[in-house]
Amino acid sequence: MSATPPDLTAAATEFRMAVGQVMRRLRAEANPGDLTLSQNAALARLERTGGATTADLARAEAVKPQSMGAILAALERDGLVARRPHPTDGRQVLFSLTARGAEARRRRDLAKTDWLLAALARLDLAEQQALISATALIRRLGEA
Repeated sequence: MSATPPDLTAAATEFRMAVGQVMRRLRAEANPGDLTLSQNAALARLERTGGATTADLARAEAVKPQSMGAILAALERDGLVARRPHPTDGRQVLFSLTARGAEARRRRDLAKTDWLLAALARLDLAEQQALISATALIRRLGEA
């Protein structure tokens, strides 16, 4: 007797909804209204890449340069990013994370981790193991 193949359409829908729910919870726990998703994305990218121009950030985040300019202006006003001259092109400026911006990112990541650890602690040991085992598969899906 052969195994019945899973209903991949239903599984994909359920998986997408479940991942979306977890992501919304993580965002809510880590960002109680102080920064927009676009601001958080810009800070995260600057943390990963170091200094970048407005155009570089806009391209990387798939937004218009004018929109990224407004995002960076708000972050600069709040002391989370700073501008400095471009080393090879005097017409451009590079934005980089300030110590305050790095601390905001650290606090945000810590809040996410704290929420996730508390949620994982509510699972039984077998559920925790299943989720740990599934993590590599979820990563592969994200890389596909």
